[in-house]
Order: sequence, then structure tokens, then C-alpha cells
Amino acid sequence: MNNYQAKKPKSQAKSSKITTVWMYGILGAIALIMLFPLIWLISTSLKSPSENIFQFPPQLVPSQPTFQNFVQVWQTNPFGQYLFNSTLIAVLTVGLNLLFCSLAAYPLARLNFRGRDMIFAGVVSTIMIPFQIVMIPLYILTVQLGLRNTYLGVILPSVASAFGIFLLRQAFQGVPKELEEAARMDGCSELGLWWHVMLPAIRPALVCLALFVFIGSWSDFLWPLIVLDRPEYYTLPLGVANLAGTFSLDWRLIAAGSVISIAPVLLVFLFLQRYIVATDTGSGVKG
Repeated sequence: MNNYQAKKPKSQAKSSKITTVWMYGILGAIALIMLFPLIWLISTSLKSPSENIFQFPPQLVPSQPTFQNFVQVWQTNPFGQYLFNSTLIAVLTVGLNLLFCSLAAYPLARLNFRGRDMIFAGVVSTIMIPFQIVMIPLYILTVQLGLRNTYLGVILPSVASAFGIFLLRQAFQGVPKELEEAARMDGCSELGLWWHVMLPAIRPALVCLALFVFIGSWSDFLWPLIVLDRPEYYTLPLGVANLAGTFSLDWRLIAAGSVISIAPVLLVFLFLQRYIVATDTGSGVKG
């Protein structure tokens, strides 16, 4: 009996190790499949003209790696201006989203007034409306306001989002009431409560929203294509699309331009991911 009981934990431990190995193997395979297009893109951007980029099986490690593709793309196209345009538009879009979404979400989460739930339901229901439906009215409004071929014209449809309001409302609802009551007892106004207490308490949600908005704004292609027709206002996605005609589908140069366009997004994600962690807002509350 004792021998059986001693063998049972060993068999369970062995089975657990095998399960863990299988799990990590499957996850690793899925990760490799997801990363393969990015790896192939970087590999293509580093290949010289003498190498075949469409051979099978694909050669992921260039035999003669070169940065000449990046140099040629940067020198023959105003990628510096494209980078500035994309950065300015993305940063302003993120800032306006954080401001307006948090201002809208705070009363919907913490204040009691008639019709609050109905207003929130109406805001959330707009998530189901495809952008293609409101695209034409937005374009007409942009033209009538004289914002075509301007940075503000690109930013206008994205200054706030129903998803951002929903996300921040849920975060505001998770803040302990004791923090709010303590701030009110100290004479804090509603605006001061929102700024000094609520926003610091939901920092992970703000960072998460900022990351989503930045990626969406940086990679947006359709709306800038509609409202911009002057190259000096082009964003990076439009600049990369323009390479197809400039270089007659030279995939090495197009890949180099694509790597330039996605590098800032990867850097922003790597920088912000450490802030997307659960914050114990209750740590400031004494039991």
C-alpha cells in the first residue's frame, strides 16, 4: 500500500511534466506561425537583388544581408515627413481619446442621474455600426469644415470612441468608494476628484486604451486615403502603398518601407506593456 502511494505522486508528476511540455510546444508552434510573416518581412527587407525572395522553402536568413534597401527607400521618398505626420496624428489622437473618453466615462460610472444607463447603452450600441456606413457623412462634414488635407481632418473621426468610454467606465467602477469619499471629505471638487483620484487609480486602463488607439491610428489606411491627396500630409501607410507604383513592385524596397512603418509600433508596445498590470487601488484604503 505504501509503495503504491509513493508511486502515485511520481506518476502524477511525470504526467504533469509531459502535459507542460506539450502545452509549451503547442504555444511555441502557434507563436512561430503568428510571427512568420513578420520574420519573412524583415528577411525580405535585408536581401540583396541577387537573392530570390520567393524561393521554396523560404530562405529566412539572407546570404548577403544589406541595409541598402532601407537607405534607398529613405533617400528616394520623404519617409521622414511620413514618420512625422503619423507620429503627430497618433499622439494627438491618443491624447484626445484619453481626455474625452475619461471625461465621458467618469459620470457614467460614478454619478447618479436620470437616464445614465440609457445613455451608456446608446454609446455602446454605436460599436456595432461599421465605419463604412458613417464614412461618407464624415467626409462631407470634413469638407464642409474645410479640414480636407489637414491633420485635424484625419484626427476628427477618432477623437473619442465608444470602446474607450466602455473600457474606462468599467475601470472607474472598480475604484473603491472609500477613496472617493475621503477625497470629498477633504473638499475635492468633481473635476479635482476625476483628475487627482480617479485617473491615477485607473492608470493601467488608460495605458491599455492609449496603446489600442495608437496602434489603430498609426495603421489606419482608409480614412487618410480619403481625406488626404497631398503627399506632404501622407502618413506611413499611405507612403508604403505609394512605393508599389514608385518601384514597380520591388518587394525588397516595399518590405523595407513596411519595416520602417511598423518599428515605432513595436517600440511603443514594448515600452508600455510593463504598465499594463493590475493595480491594487484598494491599497490606499484602510480596513
